[in-house]
Amino acid sequence: MPRWTLLAVPLLAIAAPLPAQAADVRDAAETLTDPVEQDRMAETVTALVDALMRLNVGPLAEAVARVDPESGAAYIPHDATLGEVAGRDPDYGRRVGDDVRATGRMAGHLATAAAAYAPVLKDMARDLAAQWDYERDAARRR
Repeated sequence: MPRWTLLAVPLLAIAAPLPAQAADVRDAAETLTDPVEQDRMAETVTALVDALMRLNVGPLAEAVARVDPESGAAYIPHDATLGEVAGRDPDYGRRVGDDVRATGRMAGHLATAAAAYAPVLKDMARDLAAQWDYERDAARRR
């Protein structure tokens, strides 16, 4: 199999459903580049992380200590939270939310670029598919 055919396979797989995906990519780009949506995602993640850090892990530590009395779990207080055990600072949830906001912006830029390049990739895939057919037919004629 010629080397270029190995490169063509992923492009063909990508381009086959491209018309339907292009609209989805544009919708994703709109959502991800919307500052209100970015804030909503960041606030949701911040709230989830803060809630997780307040989760009481003492009973779980006690169960682990019963199974393995020599583990460090035996020294965790009954009322300990995940945040206390992890030694996190109080701004951890906010920082994770800020990271989500930045990641959303970058994903939005990527989705915008993907939507812009979709027609070019579709044309490339169509050309490669035609070339594939030509080369396959040529090989069969030999």
